[in-house]
Amino acid sequence: MSPQTSGAAETREFQAETRQLLDLMIHSIYSNPDTFLREVISNSSDALDKLRLAALQDSSLGADTSDLHIELIPDAAARTLTIRDNGIGMSRDEVVDLIGTLARSGTGQMREALSAARAAQESGEVSEQATADLIGQFGIGFYSTFMVADTVTLVTRKAGESVGTRWTSSGEDTYTIEDAPDAPQGTSVILQLKPAGGDAALPDYAEEHTLRRVVRTYSDFIAWPIRMDVERPAPESTDEAGADDAADDAAAEDAAPEAPGTVTETETLNSQKALWTRPRSEVTDEEYAEFYRHVSHAWDEPLETITLKAEGTFEYQALLFLPTQVPFDLFSPDTKRGVQLYVRRVFIMDDCEELVPPFLRFVKGIVDAQDLSLNVSREILQQDRQIRAIRKRLVKRVLQTIEQIKTDRPEEFRSFWANFGAVLKEGLIADVDAREQLLAVSTFASTRPAQAGAGDAASGSDEAPREDERDDDEVGTTIAEYVSRMADGQEEIYYLTGTSRAAVENSPHLEAFRARGVEVLILTDPVDEVWVDAVGEVDGKRLRSVAKGDVDLSGIGSESEDREDEPDAAEFADLLAWLGEELSDEVKQVRLSHRLTESAACMVGDEFDMTPQLEAMYRASGMELPTSKRILELNPTHPLVGRLREQYASDPSAPGLADTARLLSGAAVLAEGGTLSDPAAFAKLLVDRI
Repeated sequence: MSPQTSGAAETREFQAETRQLLDLMIHSIYSNPDTFLREVISNSSDALDKLRLAALQDSSLGADTSDLHIELIPDAAARTLTIRDNGIGMSRDEVVDLIGTLARSGTGQMREALSAARAAQESGEVSEQATADLIGQFGIGFYSTFMVADTVTLVTRKAGESVGTRWTSSGEDTYTIEDAPDAPQGTSVILQLKPAGGDAALPDYAEEHTLRRVVRTYSDFIAWPIRMDVERPAPESTDEAGADDAADDAAAEDAAPEAPGTVTETETLNSQKALWTRPRSEVTDEEYAEFYRHVSHAWDEPLETITLKAEGTFEYQALLFLPTQVPFDLFSPDTKRGVQLYVRRVFIMDDCEELVPPFLRFVKGIVDAQDLSLNVSREILQQDRQIRAIRKRLVKRVLQTIEQIKTDRPEEFRSFWANFGAVLKEGLIADVDAREQLLAVSTFASTRPAQAGAGDAASGSDEAPREDERDDDEVGTTIAEYVSRMADGQEEIYYLTGTSRAAVENSPHLEAFRARGVEVLILTDPVDEVWVDAVGEVDGKRLRSVAKGDVDLSGIGSESEDREDEPDAAEFADLLAWLGEELSDEVKQVRLSHRLTESAACMVGDEFDMTPQLEAMYRASGMELPTSKRILELNPTHPLVGRLREQYASDPSAPGLADTARLLSGAAVLAEGGTLSDPAAFAKLLVDRI
């Protein structure tokens, strides 16, 4: 240990790095001046932690640990604010070492010490002392006090020593240090506050309501009580009480300069209720619900409470909530997402996006870590493996919880998925690592209710589905459940996207699938247009749109044999060629269909074409897309198509043929929920033909 510094008053110069830091602290590093109080209270909390540990290790220390606390003492008349603790305190050498020089108070040495502690723990050595040595050290956050103060005075006395130290600076080039024989154990930081308002728009930190607000925001869950004396109106006294307490009142008037009709009370400003640090068995549902409303600013009840604790080299705790109601701004591009971040119960930021991916933006709660890589102001999270590890585990735990709700509480899951399913499916695009878990909880509507019932599709039974089967389908089906029910000969997972379930169920694209008892997934969320292409296949089963490509269901399902009355495709060759020329401005090909059994025609796309719905989404977002043409498919068994073929074969120049072709094409566009290029012309043509 270095020799004891002289007790006489000395004026010293800051190191060059410290002067630079002071200038940065005041003008650049912190974006919110309120954070100075967070930093000083955090230092005080660390000092109290260290005193409690030192008292346990050294019974001869003689420190009183019966009432460890932090105290705020504002003085509006003198424009001062004092933050005092009765913690471990500092010696004169430590004050010079930790506050006067940046090298000892910067984050560089802190990280080196943390690395040493981790190395000791991994090698099996006792690392508690290495970690404890970090507690109570003044970090560079102490310098943030100069944002709000013209002069800062530090009075401190280390536990076990008889003489304290006074340190004073105006944040310029020098500081003064001297002995303080009358200093109590612990540390007091006295700020000569700058005027409120001004160019910096500083709040008045000598006002009670300002201090309450800042403590509530940043330090509400500090384990130690944060106290402040406040004036309150005196209760009305009865005649008897006035007679009995006259002497006491006179003594009180001499002791405390209270305003007439007021009394001074000591209040604890922070709740100290860090629910995430308590065992779940000790916290009531009402307490969790109240905390959920506090962090989410919502009024609904949480659907589920998730607690998580990680121990070892890197320690953190999390308390997360799944909501029951949809936030009004869930799909707003300006939505703030993320959970609240605390480091050792000290609030760091409100919406920590780095810890929660966008597809879980509805999750609310907090994460409290023992150490995280923050920047110098502790306001911006630095990307490193710790952050990625926390994020990955939070995602895994949330999805496990959702899957458990799906299994154990299907009614509640049904409501949850209706509210947040579209958001969760965004993760199928963005998070490859979580894709398997997301697919396990993702449920989709399907064409199964329109068929016989589960297990009866292949038999061709016309019996209506039972009530319990309808309920099962309302919950939806997972892809794994769909695969387990696939028809004989089926090797692909069929789906159809659309704007609504009714539109999809009535689509002509499903006719052949329904006739053969082949189940098709019904996808109606806008995100469905994108994730199916991003995922591609599930467990070796390709995802296949029934509205793209040339679908051939021969050998699949209950109608495996081709119909004997199927017309010869060669008979339609001339008609198809003529229609292709006549409708060349609207379609790129006309062909016979294998997917139609009832409708006369339908529009389909090539294998890798965008759907009309996806094109509309891109155009709505301002993206310019080239005009794409669809493929017109005709049902050769439909009477209208048969008559059209016969009429063209007998008289290719018949006057009504072109109009019939355009009516057929327009009807196919409308049937899939598309938009006609010229609705007025189609309507006139239809009315004229009727």
